[in-house]
Amino acid sequence: MVMARATNPMNLVELIEHPFGKGVLTTTGAQYGAETTGAASVTYTPLPDVATVYRPANAQIVEVEFGLTAAVKCGSTDATLWKFQASDNNTDWADLIAAQTLAAASTYGDVTCAGRFAASTNFALTANPFYVRGAIASAGSTNTAAGKMKNSSYVITKCKMW
Repeated sequence: MVMARATNPMNLVELIEHPFGKGVLTTTGAQYGAETTGAASVTYTPLPDVATVYRPANAQIVEVEFGLTAAVKCGSTDATLWKFQASDNNTDWADLIAAQTLAAASTYGDVTCAGRFAASTNFALTANPFYVRGAIASAGSTNTAAGKMKNSSYVITKCKMW
């Protein structure tokens, strides 16, 4: 679902999306997307929820704000490595945050990153659509990392309409 609102008379529009973690309603409101597991290695595995974010025709992206949350775990021995990424082509990915580490745990822990992202080589903010995902890895070779995206995640795209 996309919500759009005009932000000022300068022809700027904000598109607000909550693209992850849809499913059965819960008593707490916390929903998660499908779980994925990676290898017991430092090779990153993308989480299965990949958001496809569209901008209106005749619009130029001014900025993109992210508030991304996933639940991750790896096991009692190995820490979980995690990061969030964006792409203009769903093939070449730019890290929105450098790889982070969650201490070894057999139960899920929520991890979050938020902020505005500047254009980069693999995420130039010129493509329509663009893509957003999470990725996980094990910090060792004993346990397998697992993760899933949370429904509170959002992407706000601010566009100038022409």
